[in-house]
Amino acid sequence: MTSLKRRTVLSALAAAPLISPFSAWAQATTLKISHQFPGGTLTEGDFRDRLCRMFAAEVEKRSKGSLKFEIYPGSSLMKTNSQFSAMRKGALDLSLVPLSYAGGEVPEVNIGLMPGLVPSYEVGAAWKTNEIGKELNKLLLDKGIVLISWIWQAGGVASRTKAMIDPDDAKGMKIRGGSREVDMMLKAAGAAVVTLPSNEIYAAMQTGAMDAAMTSSTSLISFRLEEVSKFLTSGRGQSYWYMFEPLMMSKAIFDKLSKDQQATIMAVGAELEAFAIKEAKKDDVLVASVYEKKGAKVVDLAAPSVKKWQAIARTTAWKDYSDRSENCAKFLKLAEKLI
Repeated sequence: MTSLKRRTVLSALAAAPLISPFSAWAQATTLKISHQFPGGTLTEGDFRDRLCRMFAAEVEKRSKGSLKFEIYPGSSLMKTNSQFSAMRKGALDLSLVPLSYAGGEVPEVNIGLMPGLVPSYEVGAAWKTNEIGKELNKLLLDKGIVLISWIWQAGGVASRTKAMIDPDDAKGMKIRGGSREVDMMLKAAGAAVVTLPSNEIYAAMQTGAMDAAMTSSTSLISFRLEEVSKFLTSGRGQSYWYMFEPLMMSKAIFDKLSKDQQATIMAVGAELEAFAIKEAKKDDVLVASVYEKKGAKVVDLAAPSVKKWQAIARTTAWKDYSDRSENCAKFLKLAEKLI
């Protein structure tokens, strides 16, 4: 190559626009979203799966295709309880999973399923912008997790043997609570607790290994527990507990994205929170009709029953959580401010 040609090539390279990080990712970034719930479509099925699909479609659209997604429902990508740890390590991109499932790894997050602490969807939604939400967000960022969508769900109880309304009803029953703290409350009421993720409840109740299960209204429907239950304590109106079940992302993966991509992900995640509350409330009502059609007896909780459970929770679960560390005690006090 002549000297003149070399200078021409070098000049052309120098004048060429630099490829932005956003463009550089355009052909390479497909993110995986994992969850434990039954798969569906954008318009049909478990709203948590639908939310993941809506999130994926909207982010892909706004990022002009630079971000694409693959969704793995029904724990088809990895085991349910492995998701949180995998995100922390950067081995999983995103997951929608009950935060309390990570309580063994990060004790503070058990506050996401603390019986009696969140009395309504409105209080749960208020966490995000108040001190408790800011501290929880900070903690998770320190642990390698980015909160994308703040999602709360009311819980109910499906039972094979009798309706579980007051604490006395739990005596002698084998019950799945869903978190360490809920289990403590149940034990104090005289129950034997069973620990397993929600996608394993059906088999346990079908075989008689478990008498009753506490879980969200949506899971009570999606996992077809009406087929193995004769009683339902619904979560419509009032509930023993509300569960924090957010869409989360690995910070290691999030940090690799461009600022525009990060902003798009956070914006879409926040916009879908209104959809989540609407659908969760809808399922709280729908679950009653689903069980009634199967011949189950459906009961709703009244304030006196909720207060009985809350009184037990204060002296067992709340106290134990607060005693675990200064950080846990701080989280509990901040959450109590909103009650």
